[in-house]
Amino acid sequence: MVSVIIPTYNRAAFVVGAVESVMAQTLSDWELVVVDDGSTDGTEAILAPYSGRLRYIRSGHRGVSAARNLGVWETRGEWLAFLDSDDLWLPRKLERQMEALEGHPETPLCYTDEIWVRKGRRVNPGKRHKKYSGWIFERCLPLCIISPSSVLIRREVFSELGGFDERLPACEDYDLWLRITSRYPVIFLEERLIVKRGGHPDQLSTIHWGLDRFRVAALIKLLQGGMVTPVQREAVLREIRRKCAIVAGGARKRGNVEMAQLYAKISSGDWEGEDVWETLEDPHR
Repeated sequence: MVSVIIPTYNRAAFVVGAVESVMAQTLSDWELVVVDDGSTDGTEAILAPYSGRLRYIRSGHRGVSAARNLGVWETRGEWLAFLDSDDLWLPRKLERQMEALEGHPETPLCYTDEIWVRKGRRVNPGKRHKKYSGWIFERCLPLCIISPSSVLIRREVFSELGGFDERLPACEDYDLWLRITSRYPVIFLEERLIVKRGGHPDQLSTIHWGLDRFRVAALIKLLQGGMVTPVQREAVLREIRRKCAIVAGGARKRGNVEMAQLYAKISSGDWEGEDVWETLEDPHR
């Protein structure tokens, strides 16, 4: 029923916990694939004792989006669940989500509340991370309120929308959830059923400065793809202006005048034909 995909890269210290949290699920009808995105820390050897209950796929280092997409192609469940290798599921996670989705064929995605742990200590999310059910597209514009580790999504909708965008080195989840919520309602299950373990130096939010650059690219892609209604389009334009102003200010502080000018131009409304993708290639740019 459920295909579980765990992408991992040099997280041998975490991935076993993630795997075991899947195996502890009260819902037993699942398959598990771990996609190793080119680890060099002995991840394969650490997972060897679990070979009877998961498939291990090793690929070249192409990023988390490519790893997740590969995992989808290598599985066959009606529903897809993603679990980051540094996160954990509580035992009833899948069971409770399937119960919530029952009788709602129009809703292709269910996500849950979460427990946050930073550097081993539990912390409380801020008000801006508040989560919602229903048609939540505009609530998803400021930042990503849906954790990849919390979602259960119908495979056919994931495939219909093209999966994760492998061009984005970060905020790839923000991009996908916007594409989904622009077309479908979703269910938020108000139960803390995942543990997000953060604060380590290899997190994408630590590696890349100015995450709003990636969000701007996702928003412009939405407009260029004609995927939004007129009302949604106006909300996207407002968010583009707001985020571009933030990125332009950050670029000035970093001494990158060219980038500051680009995002200031887009912020003023002149985004047609501008290619923001080149600014995403170098994480230190």
